[in-house]
Amino acid sequence: MKKFFKEFGDFISKGNAFDLAVGIIIGGAFNKIIQSLVKDIIMPLISLIGGKDFTLWYIVLKGNPTYDPLTGALLNASEVVLLTYGNFIQAIIDFLIIAFAIFLAIKVMTKVKAKAEIAKAKLIKKETEKAE
Repeated sequence: MKKFFKEFGDFISKGNAFDLAVGIIIGGAFNKIIQSLVKDIIMPLISLIGGKDFTLWYIVLKGNPTYDPLTGALLNASEVVLLTYGNFIQAIIDFLIIAFAIFLAIKVMTKVKAKAEIAKAKLIKKETEKAE
C-alpha cells in the first residue's frame, strides 16, 4: 500500500498531471464563456431571422401542446411528444464555435512556440559563435 501511495505521489508531482488539471479547469471556464456567447449574443441574432427563439423550434409528434401564458411552460408535458430540433441546431452551433475558438487558440500557440524556438536557436547559435 505504501508503494501505491509513493507511485501516486510521483505521478502527481509530475508536471503533466498539473497541466492536465489546469487544462480541465480552464476548459470548463472557457466552455461557460462560449455557451454564454452562443445563448446570449449569437442565438438572439439568429432568432431575428426565424422570428422567435431558436430553441423553441419544434415539431409536435404526439398530442396537442398547451402552454402557460405567463411562463411559457408546457402544461401537459406528459401527454405531448415534441421533436425539439431547435435545441439540436443550437448544440451544433455551440460545437462549431467551440471548435473554431480552440482552432484559433492552437494556431496562436503554435505560432508563439515556433517564434520561441527560432529565438532559442538564434541564441544558441550566437553563444556557439562566441565560444569559438
